[in-house]
Amino acid sequence: MAKLKPSRKGQTAREKRGNGKNLDRVLPDRPPHRSTPQESGDELALRASALLQTAQADEALPVALKALNLSKKEYKGLRPNVLPTLILLAEIHLELGNADEAREYFSQASQLDSDGLIPESQGGGVEKFLWLAQLSEEGGKDSVAWFEKALTILRKGISSTSEPDSKMQMSKKLAAALCSVVEIYMTDLSWESDAEARCESLITEAILIAPESPETLQTLANVRISQERIDEAKKALADSMALWIALPASNESVPDFPTRISLTRLLMEVDMEKDAMEVLERLIEEDDTSVEAWYLGGWCAYLTAERAKATQKSATNGVDISCANSLEYEASLMLSREWLRNSLRLYEMQDYEDDRLQNHATELVHDLDAQLGLAEDEDGDDDAEAEDEDWESDSDDGDQEMAES
Repeated sequence: MAKLKPSRKGQTAREKRGNGKNLDRVLPDRPPHRSTPQESGDELALRASALLQTAQADEALPVALKALNLSKKEYKGLRPNVLPTLILLAEIHLELGNADEAREYFSQASQLDSDGLIPESQGGGVEKFLWLAQLSEEGGKDSVAWFEKALTILRKGISSTSEPDSKMQMSKKLAAALCSVVEIYMTDLSWESDAEARCESLITEAILIAPESPETLQTLANVRISQERIDEAKKALADSMALWIALPASNESVPDFPTRISLTRLLMEVDMEKDAMEVLERLIEEDDTSVEAWYLGGWCAYLTAERAKATQKSATNGVDISCANSLEYEASLMLSREWLRNSLRLYEMQDYEDDRLQNHATELVHDLDAQLGLAEDEDGDDDAEAEDEDWESDSDDGDQEMAES
């Protein structure tokens, strides 16, 4: 039996007074000490999620790791209950640029929800499979396998739901996933014997599901270019642009920055430089630090100049005459050099890693300098330095004359 605490009833008055040591009579009653309650795993996960949403991924990571460890104890191991925290950790690592770590957490989540039947609100659903397809180290067939798992889940979800918004969201994801598989068959798996047939089947399904998706139409154009059906490609690109070009950048219907960068390359490939330049000017307005956007604008203007030159040569029955009087030609050359120089400046400032881009931009600038002469900004710098030297010389002479007098 446990010992009971001795009763204080038999204390003497001296003991009660304690010679001044007993403070019960001189200090007011204090509430008992209460330790701060420990946050649960779910509460820590919510705090980490809030940090991530406010662009504090560095601070969110240790909180999310603590949440996962605590949740494992609370739920007795790696169970479906910890799915939201696994997905959260993957998203934090994506934000931090840690692809390997993100892939590991998405992989753990896929093992707990292998069929994607758990609702997305509980960490389940299709997103992890889409990410694993994009983060695959092997690419090619491995990426396609992850995408196909996602396609199966999305197709089932669309057929089983009657909720319009949910159906629309899943349809967009399905079309985007189909287009991603098309891109793989046009690049990594282009050597496969059935690559063209697979592309045709996939893009047909995507168009049926999302006929007014800019990304889907853009992918259709890419397929048609590979098939050398250029007129159809041009129509698809024009239709794609028409869906968003008049909308403000903040509108959710406007494709993301990388998608529009890819669009400009396709437009230039089918001689639609004017449209490409319109898109690139918008991109620069949104982000004037994009090395690739400045480079593509310079290359686009260069192609426009070459087209003007070829047109003039054709108009003169093949006689190659000077294009110095062609306003379009010279203006395009000057614009090209300006954009390319901006691209190269940003390339150095950002330690950008794309040697092919840098080499091509440098080659084009050298060619433009040869055609146009020394760039105006360089002339201006030389003149300014000369003026500074003259001013300093005159000032020194004046000071010497004053000292002698």
